[in-house]
Amino acid sequence: MQNGSLTTPFGRRPMTLALIRQQIAVTTIEPKKTVDKWKVFRDASEAREKLGLQDRSLAVLDALLSFYPDNELRQDAKLIVFPSNAQLTLRAHGIAGATLRRHLALLIEAGLIVRRDSANGKRYARKGRDGEIENAFGFDISPLLHRAEELAIIAQQVVADRIAFRRAKESLTICRRDVRKLIAAAIMEGVPGNWTMFEENYTALAARISRSPTMSDIDSILECMELLRGEIINLLETQEKVENLSTNDAHSERHIQNSNPESLHESEQPSRTTLKVTSLKQDPVCEEPMRIFPLALVLKACPEISSYGPTAVIGSWRDLMSAAIVVRSMLGVSPSTYQHACEIMGPENAAVTMACILERSGNIKSAGAYLQDLTAKARRREFSLGPALMALLRANSGGGHTLLEVS
Repeated sequence: MQNGSLTTPFGRRPMTLALIRQQIAVTTIEPKKTVDKWKVFRDASEAREKLGLQDRSLAVLDALLSFYPDNELRQDAKLIVFPSNAQLTLRAHGIAGATLRRHLALLIEAGLIVRRDSANGKRYARKGRDGEIENAFGFDISPLLHRAEELAIIAQQVVADRIAFRRAKESLTICRRDVRKLIAAAIMEGVPGNWTMFEENYTALAARISRSPTMSDIDSILECMELLRGEIINLLETQEKVENLSTNDAHSERHIQNSNPESLHESEQPSRTTLKVTSLKQDPVCEEPMRIFPLALVLKACPEISSYGPTAVIGSWRDLMSAAIVVRSMLGVSPSTYQHACEIMGPENAAVTMACILERSGNIKSAGAYLQDLTAKARRREFSLGPALMALLRANSGGGHTLLEVS
């Protein structure tokens, strides 16, 4: 490779510190380092936005590489190509002269090539008696060899970001469809509820989606849309249970008492809370459903629950509810106690409560009795998951241990 000394640009083009750093960098390439030039070109193509390049810039870089005879860039080779502007124009698909010069400047600014100008600014090579090139003036492509690993990492990150963006957009599209069709079904079936408010919230969220959204925009809107969908599903499930109870109250009472014949564990003594419909009906009840918090917040506050999800990972509310059933059994909470919590809090919030209890299981003597107490408080709207989750977040951040708080 031709290392040589620092060279300054020909004519009116100024010398900059960036150009000095680029020329010094190519002198530090590891000995015997090699890389496939087209592999580096593909990585640079993937990373073009990060490098500040355009499609025409890549066409010019492709043309420059085509003038290097070998497919492999080597540290011990002379990595300088010296085509004329006319030759470059032909191989760059007829690009105009001014456009060619502009994109050559972009490639230099991006640090992918370096100018090696002769005394008169011409590009040429001087050969020795044996026909080997002794000295050449033109464009040095050794920065591609020097930055091969860096470009590969940038390209991989760009591909990963693209995949994540596509999946987020797909998730948002599905969530929008779910919300819209659930609202329409509820209105058509005459389900009681403020569906006009839900429709307005949906419309406001959909209006936030721009023509060219960023990943941050998609994540923010998706989180709000998923929360809206959860509220709708929770309201529909609650309404269905209310209708089933009102259809045959006596039958429902016998069903609740007898559908789970498993006796209460010793840790769930009736003295704490008795699971009877008659006694529950005496408590004042607020019909407003409990708030469902973002899943990401729940998992951050309660990291232990992830170990009990499918393949030890929780990626959805369905995964969290499945993990909560496993934890329920592990902590000795009876099916009837957990079912009652689902009816009062909603299945999502009941699962979150189990995750919170798991986090502090070492400080709770009876998980079943504790869940019964929280369910009774939730029915009277004396228990909120918000303070509980915030307390766990503080505790997991080094703020000390705490039991679930009530409000």
